[in-house]
Amino acid sequence: MLTVNANLREHLLQASLEEELRRIIYHIAGSAKYIGNMMGESNRKLTGALNLTGDQLLEIDVLANQILIERLRRDTSFGINEFASEELNRIIRLDTNSGNYSIAADPLDGSAMADVNLAIGTLIGIYQGPILQNKPGRQNLVAAMAVLYGPLTTLTYAAGKGTHEFVLNPTGDFILANENIRMKEKGDIYSPGGFKKDWLPQHRKYIDALEADGHKLRYSGGLVADINQILIKRGGLFTYPALKGAEDGKLRLVLELNTIACLIEQAGGKATDGLNNILDLIPKTIDQRSPAYIGSQSEVDLAAEFLK
Repeated sequence: MLTVNANLREHLLQASLEEELRRIIYHIAGSAKYIGNMMGESNRKLTGALNLTGDQLLEIDVLANQILIERLRRDTSFGINEFASEELNRIIRLDTNSGNYSIAADPLDGSAMADVNLAIGTLIGIYQGPILQNKPGRQNLVAAMAVLYGPLTTLTYAAGKGTHEFVLNPTGDFILANENIRMKEKGDIYSPGGFKKDWLPQHRKYIDALEADGHKLRYSGGLVADINQILIKRGGLFTYPALKGAEDGKLRLVLELNTIACLIEQAGGKATDGLNNILDLIPKTIDQRSPAYIGSQSEVDLAAEFLK
């Protein structure tokens, strides 16, 4: 175990990760610094373009995507093969030599809240080989990262040896803050997505049961922020369920949910679509969606009792 003064580079070395994977994680941490720095510059300007979900892109969405792609493209020695992002309509190739790893990203989750200065974040999933292999995420997702740009900039990663949080210090180093985060069996907060009027009856009864049990509502509308809250509070539930007219929910399996499920599972939590583990689902397309129940095992297991 390292001291709380250890930085990200030291932690990655101590974890004995494969060298290319270690370099990719550290490189993306550097990109996160650039993204964090540029968010104060004209972050309310719109581009007029639309992303995969039909939302208008903010200038910072585009810039964050460009930062990730261009910095990775310059470093093909890292073995980057494919890159997929919410801001693109297809998978692109970064390494014509078919590198060892691919990346699925949500470059700036929650950017619609940038104009009111709420916390937003970046999600990164690192895959062995191509992203879509007709396999569940558990078989080829080798690392997950979440960066939160709030009062503090934090980076949380998991690569098969626990979930660890780092805080960006004034000198530009990510310093270890929480090593091997372990979630409690049961928490006391919940973050429910989707319009209440569109919830299905089983889900509504489930939320009623959480409230009757004393769970407190804590929902920011930012996926990275709400998941980070569950991790750092060591328990609770985030959910974006199936909805009337949207039975697959809103969140993307490859670009968001696999990454989050990896972070949560390696912290001792659980992530399902209500019945099946997120990381056991087989993605067929980049835009494939799934309902999500993510957090402490007790809350996620209780969801299954209502949904089955």
